[in-house]
Amino acid sequence: MISQRGYFIENLRKEQMLQLLAKGKRLDDRGLLDYRPLKIEVGVIEKAEGSAKVSLGDTQVIAGVKVEVDRPFPDTPDKGLLIVNAEVLPLASAYSEPGPPDEDAIELARVVDRGVRESGMIELEKLVIEPGRYVYAVFVDVNVLNIDGNLFDATSYAVVAALATTKYRKYELTENGELKATDKFEKLPITTIPISITAFRIGDVILLDPNADEETLVEARLTFTFDGRGNLCAAQMGGSKGFSKDQVLKIIEIAKLKAEEIGGLLRRQVGYG
Repeated sequence: MISQRGYFIENLRKEQMLQLLAKGKRLDDRGLLDYRPLKIEVGVIEKAEGSAKVSLGDTQVIAGVKVEVDRPFPDTPDKGLLIVNAEVLPLASAYSEPGPPDEDAIELARVVDRGVRESGMIELEKLVIEPGRYVYAVFVDVNVLNIDGNLFDATSYAVVAALATTKYRKYELTENGELKATDKFEKLPITTIPISITAFRIGDVILLDPNADEETLVEARLTFTFDGRGNLCAAQMGGSKGFSKDQVLKIIEIAKLKAEEIGGLLRRQVGYG
C-alpha cells in the first residue's frame, strides 16, 4: 500500500507534470510529439517462424509467429487465417496479475490485429492450399515484458516486424489429395508495412508516446494505423473522454508525419522495400 507520504509525492509529481505539459514540456525533456528511443530486434525466438522484440523507452514487447495448416473460416474459404493474441506477464508492472488475459490484453490484441488486417499487410488469399479445405493459419503471440507507457504502438511494431520476417514451410497436395510437407520455405506475402501511431489527450494537451507516469493523467487516446503509402487504414479510440473534431483532424496530420518517420526505421530493420 502507498503511505500518506507516498500519496503526497505522487500527487506532487502529477501536478508538476501538468504544469510542464501546459508549457509544452515534459519531465524527460522531450517535446510533446517526440518518441522515446525505439529499438527493434528480429529473429529473437529460435523456434518461431518469425519473431521480434521492441523496446520503446522502457516498454518492452516480444512477438512470435507460428504458421500451421488449418481449416479456413466458413465465410472466407479462399483466405488464410491471421490470429493475434496478447498476454501481459505478471512481472511486467506492479498492476499485472497471473491468470488468463484480462480485458486490457484482449483490447490490445484486437486493436493491433485490426491495424494489421485493415492495412492489407498480408495477402491472405495467397495463403490458400485448397479453397475451403486447407489454408495456412498465422498465429501471433505477444508477450508484454515491461510496461512503461504506449503499449499499443510498441506491440504493433513488434507484431509487424515479426510478420515481415516470417518464413514458413510450404505444403503441397499429393495426387491422392493429401497434404505433404516440402523442403521449401517462403516468406509471408507482405504488401506493406503498417505503422501505428497513438495520440493521447491530457486536458487540452495532445502528446505522443507517454511514459507510465504520464499515462496516469491521460483522459483519452486515439490510435491510427497507416499503410506504407500513408493511407489511413484503422482507428480506435479509448479512455474515459473523447476528442473534439478539430483535435482529431490535427492528430491525423501529426500521426501521418510521425508514421513516415517510424515507418522508415521499421522498414530498414526488417529489410522491406
